[in-house]
Amino acid sequence: MVELRVLASDDDWPVWREARLAALSEAPHAFKARLADWHHGGEDRWRARLTMPGAHNLVTVREGDTVGLAAGMPGADGTYELRSVWVSPHVRGQGVGDLLTGAVEAWAPRAGARALRLAVVPGNEAAAALYRRHGFVASGELGELSGDGVGRERVMVKRWG
Repeated sequence: MVELRVLASDDDWPVWREARLAALSEAPHAFKARLADWHHGGEDRWRARLTMPGAHNLVTVREGDTVGLAAGMPGADGTYELRSVWVSPHVRGQGVGDLLTGAVEAWAPRAGARALRLAVVPGNEAAAALYRRHGFVASGELGELSGDGVGRERVMVKRWG
């Protein structure tokens, strides 16, 4: 059984750090950020990440192990962002990505969002398929350049009302 946990305090920084470093180590191809960007981040940096105003940080836990993470972030003009989604290979295909995505989708309109936006790095078709299952569509917006300087992120959006 997988438990969804909201990280509501900066005291949860070790849990977020563990999950984020696991994600960046296991799936570097899936993120714009690199392990080197965060690996040496001190406690203050990790605490600050969890106290960003309006952020909604989630992890999933199974048998005491953190097996996924996601974050919802407030954005301009009522468009919030879904970020940092990762699921451990030990539980992929078991609905954890759906659980995390759905939890951020449920939070966003309650927090005032009219839309939820995300960016998928080039080649991450599994992530794009997850988001399409949740009703996200291509936004038509030009995404940021990927690390290779050639490809661009695929920007997707889900709107309410």
